[in-house]
Amino acid sequence: MEHAIIPPPDSRSAVSLFSRLRTSKGQANPFPIYAELRAMGKVIAAPWGGRIVTSFDLCDQVLRDRSWREPDAEWRARQGEATRWGARSSRELSRTLAARNPPEHTRVRRSKGNMFDHMSLQELGRSVTAITAELLDRFAERLRDGEADFHTLVSEELPVATIGRWFQLPAADFPLLRELTHEQVFAQELLPSASQLARSDAATTELRAYFTALVQERRRHPGDDPVSAWIANWDEFESDRQAADEGVYYLALFVLLAALETTATLLSSVTLLLLKHPRQWAWLAAHREHIPAAVEEAIRYDAPIPVFSRVAGADCVLDGVEIRADEMVHVMVGAANRDPARHDDPELFNLHRKSAHLGFGGGIHYCLGAPLARLEAETLLHGLLSRFPRLVLTREPHWAPRVSFRRPLTLPLAAA
Repeated sequence: MEHAIIPPPDSRSAVSLFSRLRTSKGQANPFPIYAELRAMGKVIAAPWGGRIVTSFDLCDQVLRDRSWREPDAEWRARQGEATRWGARSSRELSRTLAARNPPEHTRVRRSKGNMFDHMSLQELGRSVTAITAELLDRFAERLRDGEADFHTLVSEELPVATIGRWFQLPAADFPLLRELTHEQVFAQELLPSASQLARSDAATTELRAYFTALVQERRRHPGDDPVSAWIANWDEFESDRQAADEGVYYLALFVLLAALETTATLLSSVTLLLLKHPRQWAWLAAHREHIPAAVEEAIRYDAPIPVFSRVAGADCVLDGVEIRADEMVHVMVGAANRDPARHDDPELFNLHRKSAHLGFGGGIHYCLGAPLARLEAETLLHGLLSRFPRLVLTREPHWAPRVSFRRPLTLPLAAA
């Protein structure tokens, strides 16, 4: 792994901020830390090298401008085997859609077809509605004991059941896939430890075995599931069957990783925010047409992924700061989404807010699963407001000590 880095003088003030941010306590309330980073400047030195971007306009610019690239397989290889980028899990991620740059990104994205078109979302919507009803039934049963952990019983279960049923996987596999996703995510974290990368490597090995076997089974017995459709799509432009199956494997892996943990965090975050703002909860119950706006404001207020990373494709200047080709910048959308230069009264959770957010990224790498995440969150809110109009938070939730991926571990609720 990488050797310890002595930060330059202009980045030392950020060291303590990130030390706080990567603790459970810091994750319980990271917003003052985001504000302190933003106050240091629009572009500041990262303690471990590279730069941190904090303003809304600059974050938006980096995410949309194609001269800024994903840290793809070639970039990771240049960093060396001894760095975090040389870990097996990191190398595996570099082959997924999220880490590819044009023209490969365009080619792979085309292979997925129109994944979330209107008809597909209608079909998924029926499944999400049914799953949500089942989970809320279970949640209601546990509430009879006085308290129930909403995050474990509902938020963690809805995304994996949605993807699992869509892929037509055995329900008995859902817990394994959920836990492997939690372990694999360390390869995508900002500052993973050697032990965390080892856990990610082990989880990635299991996920590869699982989805490789799934692709082989669907090639032998194709059905009406997306994996079978992706096999047919890849066969149209890839004559090498082994290469086509690899392409489908990476697409299936990407969809699973993108759809589970971040959506679970969104489901708990929007519920927590509304319960902490009871007047808005009551108003929303009487104005269900504003549920989509509530979801968008929750993403702005508390983005499940508060930081994205990009690499400069060429030497450039960003707000007067020279950035060299291949240098990494960390786009702090958690800070940008509360930038007072962009949002009026940004610390206020406001269901009537109209301004945009960067919670789903931007540009060609805008979150592919955003329509599904919105669908799940909106469906869940409809169910909660109908069945549990008087929920209360019994204790503050516990949070995982992360930086790039927000993750509540609990959300204890009771019926008032």
